Amino acid sequence: MFSMNKLDIKKRAQIIHLLVEGDSLRVTARIADVSRNTVDKLLQDVGSACLDYQDKHLRNLPCKRVQCDEIWSFVYSKDKNVPEQYKGVFGYGDTWTWTAICADSKLVPVWYVGPRDAYSAKVFMDDLAGRLDSRVQLTTDGLKAYIEAVEGAFGADIDFAQLIKLYGSAPDQEKRYSPAACNGTKKKKVNGKPKRRDISTSYVERQNLTMRMSMRRFTRLTNAFSMKLENHMHAISLHYMYYNFGRIHQTLEVTPAMEAGISDHVWTLEEIAGLVKDEPPKKRGPYKGKVN
Repeated sequence: MFSMNKLDIKKRAQIIHLLVEGDSLRVTARIADVSRNTVDKLLQDVGSACLDYQDKHLRNLPCKRVQCDEIWSFVYSKDKNVPEQYKGVFGYGDTWTWTAICADSKLVPVWYVGPRDAYSAKVFMDDLAGRLDSRVQLTTDGLKAYIEAVEGAFGADIDFAQLIKLYGSAPDQEKRYSPAACNGTKKKKVNGKPKRRDISTSYVERQNLTMRMSMRRFTRLTNAFSMKLENHMHAISLHYMYYNFGRIHQTLEVTPAMEAGISDHVWTLEEIAGLVKDEPPKKRGPYKGKVN
């Protein structure tokens, strides 16, 4: 097996490829013939590097129509199984990933991991507003926390609407696993002059499905989940780096980053792996042991 400091760029790219295609850490370690700790370390390093790169380069974006949503997962254990000493501590139990997508380029300009509350909505919207170069039409679901968050981030300089889904009651035998049936939707204008035909969350909901298919931690009804919040975030960061820069979108025939004009080529897995800079070897000091 290989250790982290002996991995060449092709081996790192292979590990990244397995991770972004939805394989678990243990499966990735077995296929790549490396230790589980090696995969963990690479995920941490490349996840941090991808986060830094996207934070710096996803700026002044020419988006015109943006959709937002939240996707549920959990870290450490489900809420009902969280040990008493960790009750109410974020990073244990329910965890929400807030996502935004450009309806035209399919670029995901920002994501945020936090509780499903007003503070998270504010941080998420403030970050989104700082990455756009012009007025946009924004659609969210009916979560009330968005209303104040959008007003604080954009003021009056936005065309904002909410798509509110109307649910019926779930059949008794399906209450445990299936959501209630959606009986219809209601389009609610909140600010500005949003075009009714563009009030939609279809693209962001499809992106949420892509997350569940591409990251084992988001798969429902399995034993796949993150034990640590940091690893959860590293996996999401790597996922969006590959989604935005390294994977050709089927309907666009280019990557979302290329469609948005912030990249001129499809990134290879080796390029993504290359975002991690090798640390120079540590200099050894003079020997201070006993000399016979």
